[in-house]
Amino acid sequence: MSYSPSWYAIEDIDQLDTPAMVVFPDRIKANILAALEMIGDPARLRPHIKTHKSREVIQMMLEAGIWQFKCATIAEAELLAQSGAKDILLAYQPVGPKARRLLALTQLYPEIAFGCLVDHPEAAKDLSALWQSKGQQLNVYLDLNLGTNRTGIAPGEEAKALVDDIQEMKGLVLKGVHAYDGHFRQPNFEERKAACDLAFAPAEDMLNSLQEKGYTGLEIIAGGTPTFPIHLQRNNVICSPGTFVYWDIGYGEILTEQPFQPAALVITRVISLPAAGLVTVDLGHKSIASENPLANRVRFLNKENLIPVSQSEEHLVLQDEGASSFKPGDMLFGIPFHICPTVALYDTVHAVREGRLAEEWKIQARDKKLSL
Repeated sequence: MSYSPSWYAIEDIDQLDTPAMVVFPDRIKANILAALEMIGDPARLRPHIKTHKSREVIQMMLEAGIWQFKCATIAEAELLAQSGAKDILLAYQPVGPKARRLLALTQLYPEIAFGCLVDHPEAAKDLSALWQSKGQQLNVYLDLNLGTNRTGIAPGEEAKALVDDIQEMKGLVLKGVHAYDGHFRQPNFEERKAACDLAFAPAEDMLNSLQEKGYTGLEIIAGGTPTFPIHLQRNNVICSPGTFVYWDIGYGEILTEQPFQPAALVITRVISLPAAGLVTVDLGHKSIASENPLANRVRFLNKENLIPVSQSEEHLVLQDEGASSFKPGDMLFGIPFHICPTVALYDTVHAVREGRLAEEWKIQARDKKLSL
């Protein structure tokens, strides 16, 4: 995968301290419009904000006609509320203080439709009691486990029994079901689709059974970015991709059927040449997501043949296989393999407009708490 330097060249790049992250609003807008074009109806799109966590991108989505969103933290939910979102789903089962914080948020913004996930009767009972104590109701979505084994309850009799329980709980309103299947990442689209369809079939069977019992009008929220092109073909499914807005190498190399383009880069400088063939840059663990193997953390656009050999908190050491002539201060432009946790490492990103650094965007929801 190669990229022309024409889109990422920055005239005043020398003014930027490193490591840093830059974003390109024109590409972000293009990615948002591409997602809308793919799905055809903004009512069927509920994007996740975990990737960007910023007010500016939320505003771009609102301007594009998107009004419903998904998030993973109370801070992200509060940022969405502050930014003018109309419908906010916390894709999490809140327990303990998180439940109380969500309640406080719903009280602060009574005009917004808030919801959350549930997958266990005890958690549902606690939420019911909490909202009932304030004479209010909370929208809830049954979280189905389609094989991620991260959260959720498997489709079937136990899940249907939980639906019946929720229906009887004051303080809760069952709005639908939620099914995340981000573990399907096969590079071959047909193989990914077959795996996705097979896992989703029990959920469809369960929903049909619930409809026969009188549960009508339930929303179905399914998938993330990898299965977005699959679930959008189901007319009754609301899709919730997240990574598409910035994109990254990790998805760009395996989800080749998707039209999105990289809209965020990390910028790093050469700070040392410690030995023959070695180049050290200031892109350590604190500046790039490091959960992947060392070779799969960043791909540099303006210098090929650089192979990561070690990384520490503040340093990334690269083997130069191309016999390049580096000197301290040289700049490298990199696309992260995993953009979402990389964004969370930065306080701000720098927006690039017409080839120049234009403004800084604060990554507000990287914090665990805003005001609540």
